[in-house]
Amino acid sequence: MASRIEDYALLSDLHTGALVGRDGSLDWLCFPRFDSPAVFAALLGNEHNGRWLMAPVEAKVVSRNYVEHTFVLETLWESATGTARVTEFMPIGDRRASVVRRVDGITGTVEFRQEITIRPGHGKVLPWVRRVHQAAGRSAIVAVAGPDALLLRGHELPRAVDHRHGGTFSVAAGERVEQELVWYPSHRPVPRDVKLDSALAETLEYWNNWAAKYDRDGKYSPAVLRSLLVLRALTHEDTGGIVAAPTTSLPEDFGGSRNWDYRYCWLRDAALTLEAMLTHGYEDVALKWRDWLLRAVAGDPEDLQIMYGLGGERELAEGVLDHLSGYEGSQPVRFGNGAVGQYQADVVGEVLVALEKLRRAGGQEDHFSWPLQLAMLKFVERHLEDKDHGIWEMRGDLQYFTHSRVMMWAAFDCAVCAVRDHGLKGPVERWEELRGLLRREILEHGFNKELNTFTQTYGGASTDASLLVIPQVGFVAYDSPEMLGTVAALEKELVDGRGLILRYETGTGLDGLAPGEHPFLACSFWLVEQYAHSDRREDAVALMDKLVGLANEVGLLSEEYSVKDGRMAGNFPQAFSHLALVRAADALHGTEQLSMASDGGRRGRRRGVRPVDSGRESAPARATMDS
Repeated sequence: MASRIEDYALLSDLHTGALVGRDGSLDWLCFPRFDSPAVFAALLGNEHNGRWLMAPVEAKVVSRNYVEHTFVLETLWESATGTARVTEFMPIGDRRASVVRRVDGITGTVEFRQEITIRPGHGKVLPWVRRVHQAAGRSAIVAVAGPDALLLRGHELPRAVDHRHGGTFSVAAGERVEQELVWYPSHRPVPRDVKLDSALAETLEYWNNWAAKYDRDGKYSPAVLRSLLVLRALTHEDTGGIVAAPTTSLPEDFGGSRNWDYRYCWLRDAALTLEAMLTHGYEDVALKWRDWLLRAVAGDPEDLQIMYGLGGERELAEGVLDHLSGYEGSQPVRFGNGAVGQYQADVVGEVLVALEKLRRAGGQEDHFSWPLQLAMLKFVERHLEDKDHGIWEMRGDLQYFTHSRVMMWAAFDCAVCAVRDHGLKGPVERWEELRGLLRREILEHGFNKELNTFTQTYGGASTDASLLVIPQVGFVAYDSPEMLGTVAALEKELVDGRGLILRYETGTGLDGLAPGEHPFLACSFWLVEQYAHSDRREDAVALMDKLVGLANEVGLLSEEYSVKDGRMAGNFPQAFSHLALVRAADALHGTEQLSMASDGGRRGRRRGVRPVDSGRESAPARATMDS
């Protein structure tokens, strides 16, 4: 049985990621990319679907942490006979696809159990396994299945036992046992040996150098830095594509069917990641993502998708892996994502907001990037009258979602800024006309005057946590009466007893799915941001402390959190949760600085505060709806 979600730590080589449990079992790994079929899939089944266990026979975990600001994991084990440290990492810099596990004896002697079951094809394929001899009389284990080959070499290699390999070894104080599992295309020669000390040093150096760019500031800076590192770890080194999570089918509701494959690049999530990176000086990552975007969406704008593969692949058809029992019985287990064919009207707005921020950070448009944005604006205009599936990928009937319409407004708002502020060429009068048209429409149909709240859909009466984005893009101020009324409605309808917020009310039939999910962490961070900018700093800090406290011992967050069960839910680690954490911390730090500067240090009102570095004040009507 797989561990609880929060018991896993992530290893990353900027191409793929592995999840290692506190019990020493590596239960999930896709080689060579995040979206490749898994070679270890015990996370979604059992040990027969593939895993790599390396842990003391009888011991407890004394400590578990990443080394400095890296994804090199150290676990200190203590048994009745001694202590040992396990160091695990995926090498960066040599283009290898591998995992290294090193055991160092610290005191006494500790007996370790090991077991490795390699199952390519998402835990289904039984490979052909043989032992081979290498230089200096050392042996290695090779497993081959179709296009995949995996090589395990090092000390104390396990022995074949009933379609797997297992055994035990002991490590005394001062002794070291280390193994490396390397993936390679089966038609190529066995990869050469490498010096693992050098690989470790290079990996530590890469992560620490990357982290050194971050200017640590504010109470939540450790959580912000770890979140930025997670976002980098989920970004493909070569293509610049950013996956939403390294996993598939970790359930939003345990035992339910809300299980989705997140190993792809959502334009929305990636655009928001770009904003977080830009805010903290990582322009190189942002530019690489922009280049990925240009390649992925190039062609006829009518072919625009909400998500793509890591290399810009378009074919992500959804299927079911019937041979996997699912995490804690949650079925179906999916690969691919059926939402790829959905129309989500907010996506272009998210992308153009991010690219406007890139321009304000000094990023220059080229012969490709601005023409592509012009084409995307034409796409929005052609679909101005169309209903959509919304940000939450509803699988029910199409609707006019208020959040989607606001993001369409934001798309034209950014286009106007591109011409007025940056001197780019375009039909600015037409964009201003469409921006005004959308604004009037949203205020008429997306705001319920009787209830004093924006609504999830046009003409509706219920709310949706995505409404918290409305002031983030400058449509109204955070502390406008209309937004404060919306927050009051959200608190009544969707906020639970701990202050965490659901995305929307399930069970209404709107999403086309059975009811049941848990508070969505990204939305709860949005609520922190809203509180911070609307004179509710104490509420913002209290909620932020709760949310940061939900991270596991190595600082990772999942998609949702089950308050009832006291555990994480959904795919893990989740980029959306971590980028929203960064935004929330930035909002708190910004309001803290304003409070200190206002009235000689006395707490001031911060009316009309905009998102960090929004820089857009060209439309006075944004302050309130009645302007």
